[in-house]
Amino acid sequence: MKFSEMPYERIDFEKLKESFRELSDRFERAESGEEQFQVHQDYYRITEHVMTEMTIAMIRNDIDMTDAFYSEEQKHYDRNMPVFQSLVVDYKKKLFSSRFRPYLEEKIGKVAFRNMELAMQAMDEKLIPLMQEENRLSTDYNKLLAGAKIDWNGETLNLSLLQPYLNHRDRSIRRTAWEKYTAFFAAHQEELDEFYERLVKNRTQQGVLMGHRNYLPLGYARMNRNCYTASDIAAFRQQVKRDLVPFAEKLHERRRQRLGLSKLSYIDEGVYFTEGNPQPTGSPEQILRAGQRMYSALSPETAEFMNTMMEGELFDVLGRKTKKTGGYMTMLPDYHVPFIFANFNGTSGDADVITHECGHAFQGYLTAHDPIQEHNDITMETAETHSMSMEFFTEPWMPLLFGSRAGDYIAMHFEDAVTFIPYGTMVDEFQHIVYEDPGLSPKDRRALWRDLERQYKPHLDYEGNAYMEQGGFWQKQHHIYDSPLYYIDYCIAGTNALQYKTRMDQDYRAAWESYLRLCRLSASDFFDGLMQKAGLDNPFEDGCLRSMVSKLERNL
Repeated sequence: MKFSEMPYERIDFEKLKESFRELSDRFERAESGEEQFQVHQDYYRITEHVMTEMTIAMIRNDIDMTDAFYSEEQKHYDRNMPVFQSLVVDYKKKLFSSRFRPYLEEKIGKVAFRNMELAMQAMDEKLIPLMQEENRLSTDYNKLLAGAKIDWNGETLNLSLLQPYLNHRDRSIRRTAWEKYTAFFAAHQEELDEFYERLVKNRTQQGVLMGHRNYLPLGYARMNRNCYTASDIAAFRQQVKRDLVPFAEKLHERRRQRLGLSKLSYIDEGVYFTEGNPQPTGSPEQILRAGQRMYSALSPETAEFMNTMMEGELFDVLGRKTKKTGGYMTMLPDYHVPFIFANFNGTSGDADVITHECGHAFQGYLTAHDPIQEHNDITMETAETHSMSMEFFTEPWMPLLFGSRAGDYIAMHFEDAVTFIPYGTMVDEFQHIVYEDPGLSPKDRRALWRDLERQYKPHLDYEGNAYMEQGGFWQKQHHIYDSPLYYIDYCIAGTNALQYKTRMDQDYRAAWESYLRLCRLSASDFFDGLMQKAGLDNPFEDGCLRSMVSKLERNL
């Protein structure tokens, strides 16, 4: 079925409450593990339908944020998502404490029960009003950014459509673009400060209500970090500073020389070649067709996946003025298919949609028919490993997307993959400090950000841009507002992807078979177990980054 043909019906949460009451009664009356598992399969059916309807509404709202009908539907789910989460947690409490748990654990897996424990730690009915307010604040932040109107030579652009000019080959054009980009954020700085101030206070209050000193333990439970701790992530951040930042700075220096500049400016951060960054050749439709050819050649599994995506119109990638910025992949459980949302803007980021988001979608497609729903509750660092690794596995087919500049794209992608990890790790340290000390003022937060930039990106020069120099860059980062503590997952995954890069340079097919194995394992094991079964070094083990950098430097 095509996405446009999928029917939509608003979820009635009062009826849903009744369905959960009946479900819970049947579960408690069950006289065997087999009976309880049959009830649990009905739970799968109910929750998958709810998620499908909510996801259809979200996608159609994101496609056109001026659509009054789906705007109201999104508000409906913003209000009621905490209600749904509470119903799920209450049901899972019964599942978790079942007298037939050994049987259920054998059917569903130990990871699922650890995740249930975290879900119970992450949700309580008393949090619902705060969670509703949190959703409203995040939605309002996104609307503010999506509603940006930036004059560009008489044309009105949003932030996404301005992006090509921020990385333009002509330095004077990108300087002007950065000035206009910065001016939007500077003009709305007080609003952005207020959104974040309220979000930090809100989340801190949620943490306190759950018995914690601050938000971090609650945030870790919500991120489903089921086998590693804040101290493990702190140790990973130290590895990044010690072992990766010096290598990343070498790559920035190599880029400076290639650009023929005496020093790098902040306006040069996203620029890799004097003739401009490589851009995909062809229209969005041609890029999608090139992706189809690429995945047809990569493997039988990827060929089937891409054909399904194209036939089902499961991409919405054209940039439009009323469309939400950013991109994502999500699942439509009732239909067992993924959906990819993006904003093509004529840059190499368009190709990243065909690689990165398709990495997420491919893994979701591979396991969409798994009868155990919990096997798809993938932790974020594993999910991002699927997507970021696919970026490297598809490199042999980059001539289909970039023509004669495929080599430039591959070089740019490698440098970007390495230099992103210090930035993403910095985002994580910023958030940890903010939530450990929620009383920091907006000015203190900006000073903190600027100090961290000097540690993780020592080459960075803002050339007197007051907003950036005072530490304002972070306010454009959706994840800091919308998805607290999420960003480090990209860095852990980026480390895994670079490990795959070193392996495919030695034996591509063996690396691909390892990747397929990792995708099919889904969430059937904990992260450390998945690393072991896939044959990857665990990024949390000291020495992982040092070893990886050594191999990358040799290949460089």
